[in-house]
Amino acid sequence: MINNLKKQSHWSVISGAAFLMATSAVGPGFLTQTTVFTASLQASFGFVILVSIILDIGVQLNVWRIIAVAEKRAQDIANKVLPGLGIFISALVVLGGLAFNIGNIGGAGLGFNVLFGISSEAGAIVAATLAVGVFAVKEAGLLMDRFAQIMGVIMLLLIMYVAVVSSPPAGEAALRTILPEKLDMMAIITLVGGTVGGYITFAGGHRLLDAGISGKAALPQVHASAITGISIASVIRIFLFLAALGVVSQGLPLDASNPPASVFRQAAGPMGYKLFGMVMSSAAITSVIGAAYTSVSFLKTFHRQVATHENYVIIAFIILSTAVFVAIGQPVRLLILAGALNGLILPITLTVMLIAAHRKDITGDYHHPLWLTLFGILIVLVMTWLGGYTLFLQMKQL
Repeated sequence: MINNLKKQSHWSVISGAAFLMATSAVGPGFLTQTTVFTASLQASFGFVILVSIILDIGVQLNVWRIIAVAEKRAQDIANKVLPGLGIFISALVVLGGLAFNIGNIGGAGLGFNVLFGISSEAGAIVAATLAVGVFAVKEAGLLMDRFAQIMGVIMLLLIMYVAVVSSPPAGEAALRTILPEKLDMMAIITLVGGTVGGYITFAGGHRLLDAGISGKAALPQVHASAITGISIASVIRIFLFLAALGVVSQGLPLDASNPPASVFRQAAGPMGYKLFGMVMSSAAITSVIGAAYTSVSFLKTFHRQVATHENYVIIAFIILSTAVFVAIGQPVRLLILAGALNGLILPITLTVMLIAAHRKDITGDYHHPLWLTLFGILIVLVMTWLGGYTLFLQMKQL
């Protein structure tokens, strides 16, 4: 009986970490980026999604495994690679997490505005209150896992429904996923950054570590959790892509101020607009929780008081994000740029983790698979090139 309870508890944490990673990735930025790029690339956006999924797998399997075998958080691993490097990476991740969280809070406010007609600012405060409530209880970790699981399933079912009723050209989408007619480098780096860049890379790995699932013996569980998280996020993005494609392929206009809302309204009418409110609220609140939890996990090893009062620091992070949103608002462009920023951070953090994988003073007698090392190096090179190319194009436009 006790063993069964332990297995159930472990499975709850493993699936919770997967959903935490997936729902952290599936936020307002995720919804906005997918819709905006589908409108510009149409069926060829399927190729971008395919590339991003492949890169996501390489990133998550490398990072989660190394965190598990080192039995340390990413910033502590970085400090072992080079003293002070962990502080630098923590600063990048926390600033990126804050930028995303401001957008997440704004997205939640927009979702509640659609559902209940209240102002976006009031909706943001309601969403922040719900997120704070998760960390106000003693068993915050377990509640966070369960909340992410429930919201993830709700989002998936609602987006699948809209994808079906929008009647997308599935055959064309499948063809252009393999043979695209046009490409957009900014789309690739933004999608990868928005799915596994910045804090999202470490959300599930840090959650498993905090729950005591670490060491070489736990690698099968870590592997399963990482693959599950990527799969959930990927399936949601594919169905959202199909929903948007069904709308844009019919020549129906999208509202530039709120592209994903247009997709739901055009596909399913007034009811679709309300469904969008539910999806946006669910996506945003779970992303608020994931961003706050993971960002603070990068701070708590630098000062004992942060670790001692972790939940209070997470609550303060959420309140700060909400205050900034209420003060300055949240344009669609912020969400696109935040994903691109996280894409630029990714090569740095992944390089550090790959170096750590081959340092015996960090991982002991663990031997990192050669194919994962080569896969990781390839991703670093590709993302560095894409990031540099995208930055060059952005500078030319100034």
